[in-house]
Amino acid sequence: MKKVHTTDRRMEQVESSNNTNNSSSPKEQMSHPKSALATAPSGQQKGEFKKVKSKEVFFGDEVSHPIEKAQLETERGRENSITELHQESGLKSPAGKFDPTVKPHEDLKRQMSESLLQKRKSISEEQLKMKKGMAKSNLDFAKLTAKDILPHESFPHSNTGEFLRCVVDELIDFMGQTHDRAQPVLEFHHPAQLRGNLDLDVPETPEHLAQLLSDIKDTCRYAVKSGHPRFFNQLSCGMDVTSIAGEWLTATINTNMFTYEVSPVFVIMERMVLKRLRELVGWADGAGDGICAPGGTISNLYALMLARHKYFPQLKHTGLKPEKQLCMFVSKESHYSYKNAAMITGIGINNCIPIETDARCNMDPKDLEAKIQKVKKEGKHPLFLGLTMGTTVVGAVDQIRQLAPIANKHDLWIHVDAAWGGGVLMSNKWKHILDGIHLADSVTWNPHKLLGVTLQCSALLVKEDGILESCNALHADYLFQQDKHYDVSYDTGDKAIQCGRHVDIFKFWLMWRAKGRVGMEAHVNLMFDLRDYLVQLIHEKQGFQMVFEEPQFLNVCFWYIPECIRGMPEGQARTKKLHKVAPIIKGRMMNKGDLMVGYQPLFSIPNFFRMVISNQASRREDILYVVEEIDRLGHDIEL
Repeated sequence: MKKVHTTDRRMEQVESSNNTNNSSSPKEQMSHPKSALATAPSGQQKGEFKKVKSKEVFFGDEVSHPIEKAQLETERGRENSITELHQESGLKSPAGKFDPTVKPHEDLKRQMSESLLQKRKSISEEQLKMKKGMAKSNLDFAKLTAKDILPHESFPHSNTGEFLRCVVDELIDFMGQTHDRAQPVLEFHHPAQLRGNLDLDVPETPEHLAQLLSDIKDTCRYAVKSGHPRFFNQLSCGMDVTSIAGEWLTATINTNMFTYEVSPVFVIMERMVLKRLRELVGWADGAGDGICAPGGTISNLYALMLARHKYFPQLKHTGLKPEKQLCMFVSKESHYSYKNAAMITGIGINNCIPIETDARCNMDPKDLEAKIQKVKKEGKHPLFLGLTMGTTVVGAVDQIRQLAPIANKHDLWIHVDAAWGGGVLMSNKWKHILDGIHLADSVTWNPHKLLGVTLQCSALLVKEDGILESCNALHADYLFQQDKHYDVSYDTGDKAIQCGRHVDIFKFWLMWRAKGRVGMEAHVNLMFDLRDYLVQLIHEKQGFQMVFEEPQFLNVCFWYIPECIRGMPEGQARTKKLHKVAPIIKGRMMNKGDLMVGYQPLFSIPNFFRMVISNQASRREDILYVVEEIDRLGHDIEL
């Protein structure tokens, strides 16, 4: 965020808005220059946008997006928008007459001062200018600060509107660049270099709005484009526009999920969506409970807390003083969040016991039984079985139908971490991968992973209704009063370990409304088609080798073997050299910036690429590019 000099009177985009395209249609020429739809993303023509009206309510009058304002005026046949605007609102008209149809409760409006009426008249005139496509930003943001926008600015909040339009334009440009394959995934700089390119100081005195717009532009420039079709680095990636819109609304409303009192729509919405997820898990009629949590790590923590409370409810009051040491069992391939939960709950990392896996990296039932028996002989209490359906590295799926009988025999709580794998339940074709998930007592599901909801969105689903509140409630009567005038069972604060809880449900709900389950199913099915295509290419292309021949999920693990070691015999010397290959290629990859794919070792297995396929923007051409680009970046490596 380099400093913008106050002599720079207008932002670059505002300046460019004065440029007229003589070949454009009259309608386009009348469009607001900073309209979200008037500015096409890089590489896209204006005519390619599908224009959809975006209505704004203005004193009872529906006014379309600026790009449609002139057309709307013609369609309605208005000759005097100002007079009609006042009539519709029940206010005094410019002619000095009152609308006789005004309802009694609007009598107060009749008493409004002439000065306020005159102000509204001037606002209406400004609105009319916008309809005629005459409005252009003449604001000098270098002269404005936060004191010149809401909540300090008086109606009609024109400074606020223009500032936010510039912000939104910048974000829309970023979205367009993100989906342009000709644009890089990232512009990489080492930390010291990046720090030198940016002004990140937090000042004593306020910066002007022009500086803030410059800061936003620079932030977008150096950000990694995780929605780029060639970003395969993380489980959570992609860019869903409806979900982003939901996050914008959530930020604007800026409320807390802890009571129905302050978040009525979102509380009901969360109930309905989580019930639908429980139905997909397979619990009868979606019975049970659930809560949105800030990430899968916290959802897994909730599950362990519920297990402890189920069997040792007194520990909520006394602290961790059971007669026997509690133990939990997880796959050695599981996410580190299980150990994190053991640490936080007081069970201890040493009592989070790793279970061996088979050749496909799935939990071994025989080893689970043996280790449960072992801890019992040691005088410890087996409490919790943490399974994973879709491990982070390999995508392994623990076979719950084989493991649940063992857990039930020893009376263990069964939790499934399906943070990554849960999205497959949307697909009738592929949901069999999670066969038996309904046998779990609780499930973690992160829609921000496979389904592509904007970060972050994680759900803990619980089969037993009421245990969330029993475990976590502290009955803070200064917040969760029981004598409120509405049904207080809708207050969620006593279910959560947080007080303040972000609204994560709306963006998921809005995306679901936009796509339907069938739309998310189509996305999941496409990802599996791309996975199969990548596996095919790896088998066909010289220098590539699968780590695990048959992927269970959407993780494809493979080595690239440069020419310098292709002829070497298997052994320690070759393994050491192979271990160095992926980091070298990844460094070259990031410096170039056209592609991002992750790599890692796995126990004694040398570094390999882990290709995660969940990006809704990716297509076959991007999968082919991955293979060809890795070959280009690595063929000349000398070790």
